[in-house]
Amino acid sequence: MSFEVPDELRYLESHEWTTVDDETVRVGISDFAQDELGDVVFVELPDAGDEVVAGEAFGVVESIKAVSDVYSPVSGEVLAVNEELFDRPELVNEDPYGDGWLIEVAPSDGVGHDELLDADEYDAQIA
Repeated sequence: MSFEVPDELRYLESHEWTTVDDETVRVGISDFAQDELGDVVFVELPDAGDEVVAGEAFGVVESIKAVSDVYSPVSGEVLAVNEELFDRPELVNEDPYGDGWLIEVAPSDGVGHDELLDADEYDAQIA
């Protein structure tokens, strides 16, 4: 099976994706991760203003067959939370790289994208 792995994103080995826009990091879970989870029924996310730590869990994505922690690629302050997911968690399945994003973070120690996997490296990991 082939999964969507956009070239412009960076990835964590734990299947989160990131994109950077004006020093803001947007985080979601990959197409592979949403497929592995199955139908997402609940999302637990931090509040705007909360601090997240690189490599540590910041939330939970729950499906009909699993509960999975979601990990932050950076340390910093949560600027925005995708509140639409509270009413429509299925957006994580329907559009994992678009409307199904999870949080936006203002990184406190730079973005550190170099430590993350590029699309080719992530694609090789999930192959």
